[in-house]
Amino acid sequence: MNDRVRLSFSGGIADVRLARADKMNALDPAMFEALTGLLAELSAKEGLRAVVLSGEGRAFCAGLDMESFRGMSGNGSAGLNTRRLAERTHGIANKFQHIVWGWRELAVPVMAAVHGVAYGGGFQIALGADMRFADNDARFSVRETHWGLVPDMGGTQLMRHLAREDIVRELTYTARIFSAEEALAFGFITRIADDPRAEALAIARDIAGKSPHAIRAAKRLLNLACTAEPEPGLIAEANEQEALIGGANQIEAIRANFEKRAGIFAEVSA
Repeated sequence: MNDRVRLSFSGGIADVRLARADKMNALDPAMFEALTGLLAELSAKEGLRAVVLSGEGRAFCAGLDMESFRGMSGNGSAGLNTRRLAERTHGIANKFQHIVWGWRELAVPVMAAVHGVAYGGGFQIALGADMRFADNDARFSVRETHWGLVPDMGGTQLMRHLAREDIVRELTYTARIFSAEEALAFGFITRIADDPRAEALAIARDIAGKSPHAIRAAKRLLNLACTAEPEPGLIAEANEQEALIGGANQIEAIRANFEKRAGIFAEVSA
């Protein structure tokens, strides 16, 4: 890990805080590295019963770092080494999908506490948790098409189990920002709470008081029940994203957003 993530451990509960508050916990290479290291540490943690995941400062996670998008507008690299996305580096996932799918694969329940915003990759990280609690002012977005991209961190495979297909399509195609009340109605969050982190910690303490063997067995069964062959979908996400990154229309999407104008996009050949 590095200074992007803070971890404390007490009573079997891992309290994980995204700690890039000055950037609304946006995802940069160091954050990806920190989350990857954290997941490895938690996977090997003795006595782990539950995890609470939240963000410091004004937001849960604002998605991919804006400087990465500026990098994409120039040469498509964004400093994130986004080539060969179809390569499976962590089981069925690539290295970017892993920081979302890894929460699902962790042996114990994970609670995400969302405040401020959870956009793009930040929204997908929250989706990787077993449960999501949000305050009434939280805002969400499947933000990727706004930047000429697609959700590629496991989001397509997780959203399909939570919300109706047409809702998932509308939010993905439009990239619009939606409220906590809408997120609850759609099925993306478990409930709205005045203090989502306190709520998540309370649930974690309840879980930590149960038989760890029973809880781990229950998570294995529930994962099996709700995850129908995710690997092809994860690979498809990676292939579609790899084809988009650095393309003329994706670069135009970024430039248009930074220049605060409508995008001028090339048409797709028939």
